Order: sequence, then C-alpha cells, then structure tokens
Amino acid sequence: MANPHSVALLLSEEDIQKLIKAYPHLTKERIDPQLLHFHQGDGFSLRIYKKSHQGSHKVLFQGEKADLEARRWKDLDRTSQNGLFSPLFDFRPDPKEASCPFPQIGSDEVGTGDFFGPVCVVASFVEEKDLGRLSDLGVTDSKKMEDSYILEIGPALVKEFPYSSLSLSPLQYNALYKKGENLNSIKAKMHNRCLLNLKSSFPFSHLCMDQFAEEGLYYSYLKGEKEVLEGIAFSTKGELAFPSVALASVLARYSFLRKMGKMREEYGFPFPLGASSLVQEAGKEFVRVHGEKELEKVAKMNFKTAEKILG
Repeated sequence: MANPHSVALLLSEEDIQKLIKAYPHLTKERIDPQLLHFHQGDGFSLRIYKKSHQGSHKVLFQGEKADLEARRWKDLDRTSQNGLFSPLFDFRPDPKEASCPFPQIGSDEVGTGDFFGPVCVVASFVEEKDLGRLSDLGVTDSKKMEDSYILEIGPALVKEFPYSSLSLSPLQYNALYKKGENLNSIKAKMHNRCLLNLKSSFPFSHLCMDQFAEEGLYYSYLKGEKEVLEGIAFSTKGELAFPSVALASVLARYSFLRKMGKMREEYGFPFPLGASSLVQEAGKEFVRVHGEKELEKVAKMNFKTAEKILG
C-alpha cells in the first residue's frame, strides 16, 4: 500500500537558488498565493513558498518518494536537528492504533471548541487510488493547515470526493442542550448519521473515526437511534492514521469557515474563533449592538464564555 506523506524544510534564499537549478522544470502554480514554484517529479511533488519564517523559504516535498528526495537537501535545512526531520503528515498509523483497510469512510468534526458558529461533521469516502491526489493537495489534519488554503482547495475537494455533511447551527445546538444533550452525545449522533448517509452509497466500505469518546461510551450515546453503524475503527490520531478522516476534517473545516463567513456578512461582525478573552470581548460588543437574545443565534451558550459575557 502507498504511504504518501510530506517533509517540510526551511531554506535560505541562497539555497533556494540551488534548489531551482536542480529542478529545471519548476512552474508557477496559482492554487496558493504564497506559492512561488511547483514541480511534479517521479513519485514526488515539490513546492517552494515565499519567504515567511525568519527570512527563510518553506519547501514542501510530498508523495511516496518525499523522504528520499528531501534527504538531498537535509544539510541545508534550518529546522534540522541531529540530521533528522519529520513529515508534516503520514498516513501510517501507530501499530497500537486501529487500522482501517480501503475503501474507507471516515468522519470528523469541527467547531466544537469555538464559542461562535456551528458544529460541522463530515464523513468522506476514500479509495487507495486517491492517496496521491490527497498528498498533492496537502490534505492532512485540518488543524495543521491554513484556513486560507482550505478555502482554496475546498471547491476541488467537494467536487472530486464523495462526502456527507451535517451542520448544527448555534440555535439548534442550544436547543439540544436545553433538552439534556451534551457535546459528546450531539457529536455521536451527527457522526452516526453522516456515516450512515455515505455507507448507503458505498456499502462495502470500512469505517473509521477520530475518537472523541471511548467506544462503549460512543455507542451508549446512540441508544434509542433507529439505526446505528457498528464495526468502526476508532483512533485518537484519526486524522493522521486514516486518509478519509483527514479529508473529513478538511471538508468539515471548509464547511465551518464558509458558514462563519456567511454569519459575518449577515451581522457585519467579525466573530473571532476559539474561546479566548478576545472572543469574550467580542461577545460583549455583540450583545451591546444586537442584544442578549440574538447571542443564542450565533454562539454556544453552554460555554463559560457566555457566563462571562452576560455577567
């Protein structure tokens, strides 16, 4: 089985010129405005980015031969320690973690740690032949990717890969909490439904998920549901272990970012992400402008942030 992954190096301007000479077929690529050059080699791709980190250029090798090709330049790498460097992502699970054969359907969620905005869950379908494309696009755990880049590749991902998506608006989320649901029970039901939706189209797929609760506890949340999928491979490192979960995390982030964008347009308000003191101050300003009642439509009211905002 192919094991595509990425290796990132930091090179000086002088060393970048050496790199450019070594790969005469570098071309411009517009998928990322921060990208200077792109090269597709035999079993690897190469991206050279604009200066960003302390005057250095980020260089990204991706594909089956990424390690081999990057080792040619390891002595120039400004981030190397003891001659070693680590892949940005690697779809090779820890032996202690669960495995999930192909074809696979994996699910992940986004938005549960953000005071403002919805909870988005996505299940995605991936075959082994898709690994090269995912590697070329740099798909990994969405938390390790720039939001601007996710918004750029999102349209291609939703067009090329089968997926099922569910989102819960803050108003719906708050209503469920008032009925006695908690975050994990909400997530479990959303994951189960997304997996069911996609499994109906690809019945012979194997199932996997980024583990947010122990397996027994996960299924306890689904008691009372009419249909429950079992036989799921759970991993606490799901985005790195399972390509379908990595893709699901990126698609969920893409959905979340688009919905946040629409919410910002609707209210003409910035809505910062997370649950920091900055978010707390933004919440107070939102209440001052729009009122307490409107806060329930844009924020998760079970957060302690809500108590601090409303006093």
